[in-house]
Amino acid sequence: MKRSAGVLLFRRGPGTLEVLLAHPGGPFFRNKDHGSWSIPKGLVEDGEDLETTARREFAEETGAELPASRVIPLGEVEQKGGKIVTAFAVEGDFDPECLDSNSFTLEWPPRSGRQADFPEIDRAEWFDLVAGAERINPAQAQFLVRLSESLLASEGG
Repeated sequence: MKRSAGVLLFRRGPGTLEVLLAHPGGPFFRNKDHGSWSIPKGLVEDGEDLETTARREFAEETGAELPASRVIPLGEVEQKGGKIVTAFAVEGDFDPECLDSNSFTLEWPPRSGRQADFPEIDRAEWFDLVAGAERINPAQAQFLVRLSESLLASEGG
């Protein structure tokens, strides 16, 4: 079973909570929007700590280091294809214009024999919780709910 870990970066604005979501790069997601976005995440290496994986993948996929903020465990979800994703929330800021994602190589077009490089993430954006829930992978939408509940509980609300 494939296991990934990632970070849900969040920030508080005037009267709102925003989350940073990543749009996957490559030709398969080029024209997809709702239900296609994700937290920056990646595969857990054998014996690797989940939080360590989440921090490494955030840096690789965004080009930015996470702030030394409190880490909120958000648990795990199982995506439609069977992959288990574990998430951690961290409060911080990120300028999507500064996105510097790592890349992967894929034969494109299919059966052409040509290899092309694509960014792991082609863009990142801040969304409020409602817009984020519309865009994020349906299984990962649970992370938005868990973040909201955790913040309400810690603020006594």
